Amino acid sequence: MKTEHIDRPAILAEMNAAFYRYEQALITNDTAVLDELFWHDPRTVRFGAGENLYGIDAIRAFRSARSSQGLDRELVNTTITTFGDDMAVASTEFRREGTDRIGRQQQTWVKMASGWKIVAAHVSLMI
Repeated sequence: MKTEHIDRPAILAEMNAAFYRYEQALITNDTAVLDELFWHDPRTVRFGAGENLYGIDAIRAFRSARSSQGLDRELVNTTITTFGDDMAVASTEFRREGTDRIGRQQQTWVKMASGWKIVAAHVSLMI
């Protein structure tokens, strides 16, 4: 891929909007928006801090059972890179109030006909 296809300003702006929309939905436990932003497919994968979720149905079940308490967090070192017009990787670290542990999140996004969707995600905590 030619480097001029990486981080095109208009595509990067779209992806930033999608990523921060996801973040807002995450901290407010807006499960409808979270569901909207994941690819509705059995091949979607989300590895969490304590769970491995395969497929949109497992991701939905996890989201609906998760407590809405203590979801606020501060993002640091967020990096979003777009490749062409329809693929991106978003990586960030996060910290929650009351803990010194550092969390990490990485997502692969693909722009589908219905908009930007997370097709794979990984969340982990530093030891």
